[in-house]
Amino acid sequence: MGKYYLGVDIGASSGRHILAHLENGRMYLEEMHRFPNGMKEKDGEMCWDVKQLFAEILTGMRKCREAGKIPESVGIDTWGVDFVLLDAQGQMLGNAVGYRDGRTAGMDEKVYEIISEEALYGRTGIQKAIYNTIYQLQAVKHTHPEYLAQAADLLFLPDYFHYLLSGVKANEYTESSTSGLLSPVTKNWDLELIRMLGYPAHIFRPVSRPGTVLGNLTDEIREQVGFDCKVVLPASHDTGSAVLAVPSDQPDTVYISSGTWSLMGVERKEADCSAESRAHNFTNEGGYDFRFRYLKNIMGLWMIQSVKKEWEETRNISLSFGEICEMASRETIASLVDCNDDCFLAPDSMIEAVQDACRRSGQEVPRTIGEIASVVYNSLAKCYGTTIEEIEQMTGRSYGAIHVVGGGSNAEYLNRLTAAYTGRTVYAGPSEATAIGNVTVQMLSAGEIKDLTAARKCIFDSFAVKTYEK
Repeated sequence: MGKYYLGVDIGASSGRHILAHLENGRMYLEEMHRFPNGMKEKDGEMCWDVKQLFAEILTGMRKCREAGKIPESVGIDTWGVDFVLLDAQGQMLGNAVGYRDGRTAGMDEKVYEIISEEALYGRTGIQKAIYNTIYQLQAVKHTHPEYLAQAADLLFLPDYFHYLLSGVKANEYTESSTSGLLSPVTKNWDLELIRMLGYPAHIFRPVSRPGTVLGNLTDEIREQVGFDCKVVLPASHDTGSAVLAVPSDQPDTVYISSGTWSLMGVERKEADCSAESRAHNFTNEGGYDFRFRYLKNIMGLWMIQSVKKEWEETRNISLSFGEICEMASRETIASLVDCNDDCFLAPDSMIEAVQDACRRSGQEVPRTIGEIASVVYNSLAKCYGTTIEEIEQMTGRSYGAIHVVGGGSNAEYLNRLTAAYTGRTVYAGPSEATAIGNVTVQMLSAGEIKDLTAARKCIFDSFAVKTYEK
């Protein structure tokens, strides 16, 4: 039996501890712990309960000890953009406010008073999203300037959890790249931009690459979990880990990291910060080995997750995503919505938001859960079709296949629709791509896997992939 590596993958709705090891050239996974997650209202803000999340991290680590499977290292990934501010004593200032909170309303205009949207994209290559760190910090500057005055460090959420485990503060590259404050040329903070915006430059730590060993667990954490191990930075942004786990190093493959969000794009060696790229709303997020994830953020399965939860709560029933897919596949409703419309970001009722969008555009209004799901799935697939054409336009090349990874790769109905709307062959799997990418970086850091090409071959050999013909 090989050495164990623990990937803690925390998503917007749930988290999981995945223990991995290599055996005869193949990677094997074991889920050790799973726990719920979600934003909660606190002090009038939508926040993450970081105290509870860290307690779950420790619970999952203790389960490894109880199973007699002590990991060589542990690494944590989450979504992007969200952060905490720490004072000189390492204590949080304010709440861990989430990206769906409304505090950033109007903050983009405050930023553009200092630097134009066009110039900002030219410097960072990051698409405009009102929840980006750059706008969240502007909200802090206007509503809680005392936090910035007292702050000693800005740590993104995975950075914060790594700090709690190891006692070492670091800003990991892939996570930092989502902020809108990083230079794609230097792969480090754009300190001139940061100072222009009035943010304290000293709170940003030099950017650390995925694979960096922060150190071992602190004495306190060792005592709580019952063992010691290294703390290794994975590609801490979950999409960075998921893209690393796409089991193809072929240059003609478009990927979709499908989960709460759908991140659709290609891997590139250089960023495209052109005006045309900005007009198409593409982003250049950091990837492993300083590659760029040239992609578009699409609303994703958040819409279906919200519809499912709302339908179940109002009718006191329970439905699986598979059952919802099956019901959607039997419907004939032809209505479509723009999945990237801000009305779907955080509505009070996702069902009403979908219905209102259809009503406003003069289309048939969906009524049943099957009809609503059909509208969402078809709209997502249509958006994928438009996006791959834009990718081809921007990169100047054709792509014959789409590789879907993440939890959404299990949605067979959506995979069939994606093949139909894009006219490309769709490969689906692995579903645990983010956790796989997380532990793969740890294995690369330890020297168990030689390089990225070898890693992707190992992933291809280890996990099943389904094919959906166009």
